[in-house]
Amino acid sequence: MLNIDVNFVLAFFFGVLVLYILARVLYFPLRLFLRFLINALAGGLLLALFNVFGTFWGVQIGLNAVTAVVVGVMGVPGVILLLILQHLTA
Repeated sequence: MLNIDVNFVLAFFFGVLVLYILARVLYFPLRLFLRFLINALAGGLLLALFNVFGTFWGVQIGLNAVTAVVVGVMGVPGVILLLILQHLTA
């Protein structure tokens, strides 16, 4: 016959409940972090490609701490913003 302790069953369901709550709590920050990471990688790749191919037209964006933060936070729109700012100040 099956000999299952009531405390074991309660502990099992409590553990499942804790895992569920942790998954719900950590889902949003993880999703936000992944979105930020993908956006930053896309912006950095576009900035690098633009600096490589922009030399043909004589347009480059200097890579420093400020441009890295702008592109890292904003991604592709950050590269466009830097291009607009460079055009306005030139």
